Amino acid sequence: MTVRISAENTWQLRASCRGPESALFFPPTYPERKEDRDARELKAKSICRDCPVRIECLDYALSIREPHGIWGGLTESERRLLLADDVS
Repeated sequence: MTVRISAENTWQLRASCRGPESALFFPPTYPERKEDRDARELKAKSICRDCPVRIECLDYALSIREPHGIWGGLTESERRLLLADDVS
């Protein structure tokens, strides 16, 4: 996950997704089979589950309407649904 760190989002320094498994949180640059995507997302979400900054991460992704990757334990489509529910 490559994001500029500022005073407002230093929580990213404590995120469990930092490190060698960070690639799990975004789709690869090549076509991905559904089974592979599901497995990758499940593994990424398991990392998010115990992350000490999961809520901050999700709040950040929702506030900037991040269109890619898993943030705060939710996929792009799950975040879109959450935002749509807030509008309704």
